[in-house]
Amino acid sequence: MKIFQKKITLNSFPRGTHLITKQIKDNITEIKNIQKGILHIFLQHTSASITINENADLTVREDMENYFNQLVPENEPYFKHTYEGSDDMPAHIKSSILGCELNIPITEGELNLGTWQGIYLCEHRNHGGTRQLVLTLMGN
Repeated sequence: MKIFQKKITLNSFPRGTHLITKQIKDNITEIKNIQKGILHIFLQHTSASITINENADLTVREDMENYFNQLVPENEPYFKHTYEGSDDMPAHIKSSILGCELNIPITEGELNLGTWQGIYLCEHRNHGGTRQLVLTLMGN
C-alpha cells in the first residue's frame, strides 16, 4: 500500500458554495499511480465545510446557500460567540452540519465520483480568507 499526504491552500472565496474538484485533482497528481484506493480530504477550518453535490447546474449552489442561511440565520439573540461578526457562530454551526472531511474512492488512477458529482468548499463567512486542505492518498 502506498500512502501520500499533501497540504494545499485554496485561495479565498466569497461566501457561498464553490466547486473545487479541479483544484484537488491538480494538486494530487500522484493519484494516477493508484489503481484502487481512497482519497481522504480534511478541511482545517471550523467556519467552512466540504461536501459532494451536483456539479452541473449552478442553481444547486445558490439553493444550498439560501437553504443554510434560512436554517441557521444570523443575528439570533441567543448567539454568544459573535466576536468576529454576525456570521461567526452561524458559520460554525453550518460547518458542523456539513462536515470537514470526505472520503472518495480511487479507481484506475481517477477519483471515482458519479457523473454529476463535484467536490465543494462551502464558505460560510463573509470574509473567510484562504482555506487549507490536507489530502491523504492511500492505495495500491
